[in-house]
Amino acid sequence: MRSSTALIMAIISILVCLPVAVNSQTGWRAPADVVERLSKSQPQYNYYEEKVPAYTLPRLLTANDGRTVTDAAAWNDVRRQEILELFRENVYGRVPETPYTQNFRVVRENRNAMDGAATLREVDIEISSEGRSLTIRLSLFVPNNAGGKVPAFLLINNRGTEQADPSRAIKNEFWPAEEIISRSYAAAVFQNSDVDPDNFDDFKNGIHGILDRGERKGDSWGTIAAWAWGASRCMDYLVTDSSIDPARVAVIGHSRGGKTALWAAAEDRRFAMAVSNESGCGGAALARRKFGETVETINRAFPHWFCKNYLQWGNNEDAMPVDMHMLMALIAPRAVYVTSASEDLWADPRGSYLSLYHSLPVFSLFDDKTILDEGMPPLNTPVSSGNTAYHVRDGVHNLLLKDWNWIMNFADRTLKR
Repeated sequence: MRSSTALIMAIISILVCLPVAVNSQTGWRAPADVVERLSKSQPQYNYYEEKVPAYTLPRLLTANDGRTVTDAAAWNDVRRQEILELFRENVYGRVPETPYTQNFRVVRENRNAMDGAATLREVDIEISSEGRSLTIRLSLFVPNNAGGKVPAFLLINNRGTEQADPSRAIKNEFWPAEEIISRSYAAAVFQNSDVDPDNFDDFKNGIHGILDRGERKGDSWGTIAAWAWGASRCMDYLVTDSSIDPARVAVIGHSRGGKTALWAAAEDRRFAMAVSNESGCGGAALARRKFGETVETINRAFPHWFCKNYLQWGNNEDAMPVDMHMLMALIAPRAVYVTSASEDLWADPRGSYLSLYHSLPVFSLFDDKTILDEGMPPLNTPVSSGNTAYHVRDGVHNLLLKDWNWIMNFADRTLKR
């Protein structure tokens, strides 16, 4: 049985690196009126599936020395580390090794939040190094009727503070804390700008201004890596909170926050689940498809998000040593949920689904029953298989209660089992 499994996986690894057909459009299709509208308003970008170029994905299960990876041990010990290094060197950058101190301070606690349904704790995570410091504010709601340690969702909030208001004076679907609590999950959130500003400031402020030393290199960390580092600091606190089960924490983000959530889970294996909501280029979407936002475009608009080495892959995606199916694979065998929206073609829904699909050979190494089809599911029809899940929702670029409910349905099976 073990030898036959190895043979199957060797065959899969060969298939994964074959040229990818670009005209497979079973299941969901981009709305024709949206394609036409976007193509007219942004003619410099491609929104037509038939114009996606043929491409070949980098080998997922072939180690640098040419060996084919056929079991979980070889993946964990060899290939995973190789791919992680490739992403650090070419996409997100490396976290500096500068020493720092970290302290947690509960600045507010309300045991009767949400009309008694939850306890609110607001925690300051204080980071300091050589006389410089910053504070990350973590807001955490824990259900009062749980009867034990609970799983948690940690949201990386890349929008205004009103989108994740711990006072609950302002409520919206982006962070539906009441609904999360009602499903017996803890609801945690931090503001990405607490960690690092979302603008190109030559990396002088935020955590870069505290931990960076000397001249920046080609693989020095960008802002997305800094935000992901901040998510891990929040995880440091959650591990200490007696209400939280640290083995069942999901990290979730929308758009640039979705890119961050994927990288956070790749770098920090304590996260049991990663949720990427409409993260697009530099997140879930395959770069080689050159559909919607491209590497060149994202580097021009947001030069601070990635490391300097990422610049070389603008208009040169086929030469990249990685693509985003490899990012998904770094999270295996933990759970991954990828979402899209039907009118958000900028974030390439099909490319995001295919990225998840092409990561499945790695999940299979862990005996994960991954049976997703190459064809996309229909609109508003979540599909899940083993520890992977996907949906494309009707509507525009946003994180809505509908998304959250489908995500929590999947988490009920993966985080609560």
